[in-house]
Amino acid sequence: MPTLFTRIIKGEIPCEKILEDDRFFAFLDIRPINPGHTLVVPKLEFDELFSCPDDILAAALPFAKRISAALKKTVPCKRIGMMVAGFEVPHAHIHLVPINGEGELAFSHAQAAKPGELAEIGRKIRAAL
Repeated sequence: MPTLFTRIIKGEIPCEKILEDDRFFAFLDIRPINPGHTLVVPKLEFDELFSCPDDILAAALPFAKRISAALKKTVPCKRIGMMVAGFEVPHAHIHLVPINGEGELAFSHAQAAKPGELAEIGRKIRAAL
């Protein structure tokens, strides 16, 4: 059975897509830790990040770096934090989270996005890419 992320990539479940190429798909988290919280996932299903083939691992950070630069232009923050927890969905993924301090990089801070918030911030991030 396809993972939730595979269903999002295939367009079966709506999302606020940020960027896509032949190997990766990035979209806004619906329960962001902070506004702009973006998930980067390989299009192929791998249970966890370190089960990905080396070529996917090698390409993941440059793809994420492009999004990180756009996030910094769009969302006021000191840094873009990166987290790989891997328990939420059994599909490798990287969390990119605009933060102002290390203590913010925790799921305990996540809240459901407000109506229209994802579309507005998604538009701004895509414009900054």
